[in-house]
Amino acid sequence: MRITHLTTHVVGTPWRNLTYVQVHTDEGLTGVGETRMLGHTDALLGYLKEAERNHVAGSDPFAIEDLVHRMKYHDYARPGEVMSSGIAAVEMACWDIKGKALGVPVWQLLGGKVRDRIPAYANGWYTVERTPEEFHAAAKKVVERGYRALKVDPYGAGRFELDQAESRRAASLVEAVRDAIGEEAELLLEMHGRFNPATAIRLAQDVAPFRPGWVEEPVPPENLKALKKVSDHLDLPVATGERIHDRAEFRELFELQAADVIQPDIGNMGGLWETRKLAATAETHYVLIAPHNVGGPVQTAASVHLAAVTPNFKIQEHFNDFADADIKAVAPGSPQVDDEGFFPLPTAPGLGVEFDAEAAAATPQNRAKFNLFADDWHKREGTA
Repeated sequence: MRITHLTTHVVGTPWRNLTYVQVHTDEGLTGVGETRMLGHTDALLGYLKEAERNHVAGSDPFAIEDLVHRMKYHDYARPGEVMSSGIAAVEMACWDIKGKALGVPVWQLLGGKVRDRIPAYANGWYTVERTPEEFHAAAKKVVERGYRALKVDPYGAGRFELDQAESRRAASLVEAVRDAIGEEAELLLEMHGRFNPATAIRLAQDVAPFRPGWVEEPVPPENLKALKKVSDHLDLPVATGERIHDRAEFRELFELQAADVIQPDIGNMGGLWETRKLAATAETHYVLIAPHNVGGPVQTAASVHLAAVTPNFKIQEHFNDFADADIKAVAPGSPQVDDEGFFPLPTAPGLGVEFDAEAAAATPQNRAKFNLFADDWHKREGTA
């Protein structure tokens, strides 16, 4: 079996584009992968055209390690977000082909399951006014849907610092969410890399009484020693990793013991096998993995397969019950969270989803914008 060509499809939303890549073979099998871009979609499409010509066409879709190695290193370039995202989409599609050809779900090919269902947490649910009353009502709907965990960013347009009035407002939002979801549900706190270490520490301490399960990306991702400073001053778990796009770049984070949970995005760091390798390294440092996922149904499916085989997996992010729910139409068979807050173990061959090009064409590429530092960013542009 050989890969003949790629086809790409971009599905637009107001705040990000989802790029689907179909990998076609000379035996009629087709696999699908997905990645997400904020503002770099055209660059991604350009990269995929060159990668198809230089590396992908004519390759064996079963030889995934070889194909990824060539795409990653044979262009004599350091992997960045665009390259790693393009590799990820092609790589996912190859696992899909392999599973379909062998008649087994992808998790069987990755080592076999270590759990029968995958815990999920909700995101994308708080596209409401930043008031305690609105956050309380929205959070209540999440637990009524069945979720036992959710994530919230209460910090508005904060950047490096946050004044006292906004700090109190943020704490009141977290308090309202905790009240709405009860004592047993897990509340995860997002900071989106906004703050300097001193501010992040202060804000996390402000909401510590509401028992957040982690503090996510408290400082910008480029300076891991700053993250270490935050971690050293908190009695709360620290999570990070969605903007690290190569597993080699996690080395310093592990050496510093700067985080308790890593959040690689399968669609932005080279795919399933690269992320599985990273998870194994994290396990040797006693670090948990909770994959970042603001993707649609195909990336969610890939994330669920990874979770099934990863001993140090914690919980899976999911958007599409509360944000862009219509996106599920592009991939019939997409994973669904049950009324207890879990994804069931997939049973269909490959990734377990099919791609509907007609449904994708109904929502074409959008000039999506994402401005984290606008006060109403969460309402207008999503909640990544």
